[in-house]
Amino acid sequence: MRADAQRNAQKLRAAAIELFRERGLQVPLKEIARHAGVSHGTLYNLFGGREALINEVVADLAVDRLDGVAERALACSDAWDGFAYYVEGVCELQATDPAISDVVTGRYPDAERLMDVCGRIQVAATHLIARAQQAGALRPDYTGEDLLFIFGTNALLARAAAGTAPDAWRRAVALMLDGLRAQAARPLPAGPLTSQQAYTVMGRLTAAP
Repeated sequence: MRADAQRNAQKLRAAAIELFRERGLQVPLKEIARHAGVSHGTLYNLFGGREALINEVVADLAVDRLDGVAERALACSDAWDGFAYYVEGVCELQATDPAISDVVTGRYPDAERLMDVCGRIQVAATHLIARAQQAGALRPDYTGEDLLFIFGTNALLARAAAGTAPDAWRRAVALMLDGLRAQAARPLPAGPLTSQQAYTVMGRLTAAP
């Protein structure tokens, strides 16, 4: 890559990170190009489109922060506390960072690195769920796909309430967690979704209007 192309790519990465964090991954590419001081065509020549640009910056946007929540949750000695910490921690990141909210819900499934991050989230969630269930604290029929829906609805609530009641998500998450304790469990009317079904539904639920 020529030196001028490298400089333009760096400008575009920096602009994408800034605008994605402010407004989420759906920011128009023309605005990213304008913010970087390059043409729309330059962005497409260097990255090819939105998914490729997301792939370039998703590690900077989300990986360390999400991994940090998972590590602290896994370090909790109490299995329920670890599970609850993870749910609350990811939901808080969603409420404060629109880019992470879109990453967690797998909004752009054609962005391979983004979906790799989603896979890491699921691995951590599966471990924390299993640990809490083995301890008898979490209802035994709860799955990682069920948790994905919690993150999806939290993303919608946090976005809608941001300017009016920015802490509304905290109440909703607390109510949900209380309902997931093993002693509150009742038979469910339907079985869990597969991972593919869950991400398909989440893609529709969180799709940009």
